[in-house]
Amino acid sequence: MSKFLVTGGAGFIGSHIVDRLLQNENNQVIVIDNESAEANEEFYHNPHAEYHTVDIRNMDDCSVLFSGVDTVFHLAAHSRIQIAMENPQECLETNIQGTVNMLECARQAGVRRFVNSSTSSLYGLKNNPPLEETMPTDCLNHYSASKRAAEILCQMYHNLYGLRTVTLRYFNVYGNRQPLKGIYAPVVGLFLEQKKAGKPLTIVGDGEQRRDFTHVSDVVEANIDAMMCNFSGIEINIGTGKNTSVNELANMIGGEIKYIPERPGEARETLASVYKAAIALNWFPRKSIEDYINEELENTTALSWR
Repeated sequence: MSKFLVTGGAGFIGSHIVDRLLQNENNQVIVIDNESAEANEEFYHNPHAEYHTVDIRNMDDCSVLFSGVDTVFHLAAHSRIQIAMENPQECLETNIQGTVNMLECARQAGVRRFVNSSTSSLYGLKNNPPLEETMPTDCLNHYSASKRAAEILCQMYHNLYGLRTVTLRYFNVYGNRQPLKGIYAPVVGLFLEQKKAGKPLTIVGDGEQRRDFTHVSDVVEANIDAMMCNFSGIEINIGTGKNTSVNELANMIGGEIKYIPERPGEARETLASVYKAAIALNWFPRKSIEDYINEELENTTALSWR
């Protein structure tokens, strides 16, 4: 039997990782999640996992849960840029001190592998796509700065203590259980909800900004591959290597469109170089945004006929 620990395991991506690990009935999964994310409509509990509603900022509460753990998947974070800007202290405490706590718990417990979740937002505005891991970071806000600090801490724990860390930089993740609350909700889920409600699709700015939309199932498999790979102390992009404009996305979904003012400090284009993921993880994206949208529209149509 293998034992795993997933921080943030009741949220969007983390809950999918929990489900994937429990496809093997011999696995034991421990979840740490304080279930405080304001963007989540609900939190997701797999009945075969063990859940602990604790905060990663409290190391004493967390450390007792690491005994016998083989791999930690670290997803717990203050993860919305705009919310982080409104409450920077909480963002930095969670994303930096919380990550130190999880790394130290893992080190003390003799954990074999630590898979850290990070973000493409730390590439900022200065780098031209496709974005490669060797490019300098350009952190424009508290969130991206805190996630870069967490990456450096993972490198440090690898270099100083031999903890086998891998950081995955996600590009615009979407899919089932994606956050839907508020005007800053990720655009794929927001558009689909607006479509179902018969409301206009609200596009920020001119809609020509392009995003590398990555399905959550591909992100999950990247985490599994990172758990088993031979590399350590590195960062790896997880995207598709293809991007889509917001206008193109809206046209796929169809319906009335409403343009709203542009938000400052947002990249015009994100596009991942996925060469390193292919080499280090033998990982390749499988789900396209077009296929996902078609499936969701078909499901919506089928439900409307019942």
